[in-house]
Amino acid sequence: MSYPETSFFANTPEETAILAQDLASAVSAESSTEAVIYLDGDLGAGKTTFSRYFIQSFGHTGSVKSPTYTLVEPYELSEVSIFHFDLYRLADPEELEFMGIRDYFGEGNIALVEWSEKGGQFLASPDLVISIEITSTGRQFSIQAKSAKGARILQNCKCA
Repeated sequence: MSYPETSFFANTPEETAILAQDLASAVSAESSTEAVIYLDGDLGAGKTTFSRYFIQSFGHTGSVKSPTYTLVEPYELSEVSIFHFDLYRLADPEELEFMGIRDYFGEGNIALVEWSEKGGQFLASPDLVISIEITSTGRQFSIQAKSAKGARILQNCKCA
């Protein structure tokens, strides 16, 4: 089955915030607030910056740091739990099984996964894959729906 895809160009971090807020709003509009979003891109592409704005869109007011050394950073918010993964330093995908990775996916949970390719078969399938490419003038976001839920999220986005 073929799902929709779109792209968005951000010249500034503020434009990245607009995209992240729009996607967060579209996820919130779903009848069950749950989603798995993979974030792909080179080091420094803006995966954590996007995640910060996305998480803050759900009401988080504190800092959002990269979970590079902890693998996951939880954000327990009033209406949803967001789990921000950074698998860059993951030595073996099987470590995810030992940390109970399956408990992070499901009803009422949103998972943002940086460096998803390192997670192997231990990760839930994504609803959206966001690939970020650095250009000379900003960031190019390519967003692909990978499920029916992901397609609905993209349909509800104003930026996409």
